[in-house]
Amino acid sequence: MMRFHRRLVIVFAAAAAGATYARYLRPRQLHWGATPEEVLRALPGDDLVPGPSFNATRAVTVGAPPERIWPWLVQAGLTRAGWYSYDILDNLGRPSARRIIPELQHLAVGDIVPMSPDGKHGMPVQAMDAPKSMIWGTPGDTTWTWQLDPMSDGSTRLISRVRSRYRWLSPTIAFSLLLEFGDFWMMRKMLLNVRDRAEAAP
Repeated sequence: MMRFHRRLVIVFAAAAAGATYARYLRPRQLHWGATPEEVLRALPGDDLVPGPSFNATRAVTVGAPPERIWPWLVQAGLTRAGWYSYDILDNLGRPSARRIIPELQHLAVGDIVPMSPDGKHGMPVQAMDAPKSMIWGTPGDTTWTWQLDPMSDGSTRLISRVRSRYRWLSPTIAFSLLLEFGDFWMMRKMLLNVRDRAEAAP
């Protein structure tokens, strides 16, 4: 009987934690830095993943025009310039680039933004409209859109949107759960580091 009560307490505690996360923490993580208008607006690539389980729009203001931010995004990726985030976790411990690398500036539609150590697996580039927007991902599964909106004061709103559909019975659910709980921290760090690099560039 004691064991039954203990399990019941654990179930209720887990349910309460899940409800708290869904009600209070998840919305803040999904929309960090973004205005309500940015969260609600349509972005290129939204139609590639209709009805996503995970729909995160984050943003940061960069004190630089889109042309100075774009090259940092183009060269991103494992085995390339890195992810400008927590290198020990997402770049095999190698420091992400702190300069624009000319030989990595030739990304094109159909190329892979690598996420594997061998550089062969990752997110295909779906569309590019330099220096305004870029879409990575797989239609119907996961997309990652970058939007660069110039402001009247010479700064830029750098917007990142990740849309993904969870497949609960697939082995890929492990990646989906990693996306759910780890994406916020990595994305926040990446946005801030891209901002700092673009602002510091001559």
